Amino acid sequence: MEFIELIKVLEAGLQQPLPGRAGQVRMAPIPLEEERFDQGRSAQARKGAVLLLFCSGPEGIMIPFIKRAIYEGVHSGQIALPGGKMDPEDPDLSYTARRETEEEIGVDRKSISIIGALSDLYIPPSNFSVRPFVGYTSDTPVFNIDPREVDRLVPCSLETLLHREGKKEQLEINTRGTTIKAPYYEINNEVVWGATAMILSEFLTIWKKIR
Repeated sequence: MEFIELIKVLEAGLQQPLPGRAGQVRMAPIPLEEERFDQGRSAQARKGAVLLLFCSGPEGIMIPFIKRAIYEGVHSGQIALPGGKMDPEDPDLSYTARRETEEEIGVDRKSISIIGALSDLYIPPSNFSVRPFVGYTSDTPVFNIDPREVDRLVPCSLETLLHREGKKEQLEINTRGTTIKAPYYEINNEVVWGATAMILSEFLTIWKKIR
């Protein structure tokens, strides 16, 4: 599928009712934390946004992920989409997603067009309600990561993402003194689990309906 055609198909698909929990839950860690889907908790939580950014790369259409830097925090070293918390000066969450993407991986926020959003997702460990946006840039990006926040860029071709959609396993993770089992996606030999995997799961649920 050509880039422009893909964007048009995605934009139309994102105008339809979102799968929400039904699309997210199959990649949720077990035991399932029902508070992830509690709209009341989400409304009171800190606000943040991430961006599923489609752009051109050496292998065709690609999406940049990041490996977070090691820091004192619950998401240290994890694979994620570029994004972060909403600043008081941000006019809305879509701006947050574009601003954070520019700050973390160097893609000019002015070059990013937002075509829609996925369902908000509450993340209990960090008390964030995250809104995932879907966008694109027509320019071929020259990435410039911020080493304070990002260890490295993890590029993923669209073909790889779609090919991996049905391949999920269980891994055991010890977090906050509890052992959980988490389904995951493997992207470029990196494990993508938790909130990011749940976001991808909803996106891929939508993709299956519109392709």
